[in-house]
Amino acid sequence: MNLNSPLLEVKNLEVSINENQILNNLNLTINKGEIHAIMGTNGSGKSTFSKVLAGHPAYSVINGTILFKGSNILDLEPEERSNLGIFLAFQYPIEIPGVSNEDFLRLAYNSKQKFYNKQEVDPIEFLGVINEKLKSVDMNPAFLGRNVNEGFSGGEKKRNEILQMVLLNPDLCILDETDSGLDIDALKIISNGINNFMNSEKSIILITHYQRLLDYINPTYVHVMQEGKIIKTGSAELAKELESKGYEWLKN
Repeated sequence: MNLNSPLLEVKNLEVSINENQILNNLNLTINKGEIHAIMGTNGSGKSTFSKVLAGHPAYSVINGTILFKGSNILDLEPEERSNLGIFLAFQYPIEIPGVSNEDFLRLAYNSKQKFYNKQEVDPIEFLGVINEKLKSVDMNPAFLGRNVNEGFSGGEKKRNEILQMVLLNPDLCILDETDSGLDIDALKIISNGINNFMNSEKSIILITHYQRLLDYINPTYVHVMQEGKIIKTGSAELAKELESKGYEWLKN
């Protein structure tokens, strides 16, 4: 990867599912150290975009390219994209009965260690790794013994997603409505975890409906998506304008 090249380049992306086109000539460039907030009404294509970046198999790319670190990733499986440094925090994290959070996180961590030819860790060593990460999202170590997301509150599920992000240490984080369903205390904790994680070598895509998340996480750019493409880009002030005016004015 050229040191000056963008971390992510999406060019003329067109995507369909079940023969229904969702993304229409979508273009986006993200450099290291940038936070991009994507806003828009329901059905505008925001979540579809996040899943396509992560490699969800249900979506068909009709046209366009996705370059990550200068290489086209469209033919790569989700786990390959993950190992290269792409992370997606789900809007609706699923429960996995019978799988402890500790085992799930350790296996994910070791998968990445193996990909980079690093030493895998045993359960005892992993506790030393994960306990430091737990502090960053203010999670009780007791959560490690529970099944993945099973019986977790909405806020706990979202915190668990951020814990995975901090543990796997990706270069590009796609956070799909991480703020939905959170009370103000949980929102502050999660925002703090995201801010502490962010640095000049990483980039974040924040998909959100609400300006309130951007009170805690300052975006480099705010984009508005409509009918499967980005129709307007601005600073953090654009989010405040959307909060007061809604989206209808952009149609004009």
